[in-house]
Amino acid sequence: MAQKDDKDMEQKVEEEKGSREEHKKKKKKDEMVEELNGALEEKEEMIKDLQEKLLYLQADFDNFKKLKIKERQDTLKFGNETLIKELIPVLDNLERALDHASKTEDSKSINEGVKIVINEFLKVLERAGVARIDALGKKFDPNFHEAFLQEEKDGVEPDTVVLEMQKGYMLNGRLLRPSMVVVSKKQEIQ
Repeated sequence: MAQKDDKDMEQKVEEEKGSREEHKKKKKKDEMVEELNGALEEKEEMIKDLQEKLLYLQADFDNFKKLKIKERQDTLKFGNETLIKELIPVLDNLERALDHASKTEDSKSINEGVKIVINEFLKVLERAGVARIDALGKKFDPNFHEAFLQEEKDGVEPDTVVLEMQKGYMLNGRLLRPSMVVVSKKQEIQ
């Protein structure tokens, strides 16, 4: 019977060991679950922070887009302000010339005054990047000239501009309006 008691005792010790190991395993599982729950909460908090930052960033970007749209509209609306400020005195001078013309019979002085105003106007345009196309006496170029008429001319090479009906203009190297011209042609043999 002593052997049986020893065996029972050994079995109880073994069971206790197994129970302790199970308890340790359960404790480790519980600790791991707590650790994972802690890590999960930490990650959820991080996600919340990132979502908030994203919302603020989107709002900032929307505000930036609205600002740029307003700036673009203002540029289109007021972009010519400097040019217009420079043209107003030219208009004033034209009005003075008209006023003077109504009070005098001297057409020569009126003619001189208008020429001065035209030169002033051309200087303002030049400062804004506008240049006249010099066409008279040049070879016809369809990139800069628009042929209004062809005319036979003695002593002039064919396809040469012999008369400018309307001046052409360039803005910073880009064609604004072509020159309307009369171009010479070969004489027809009769």
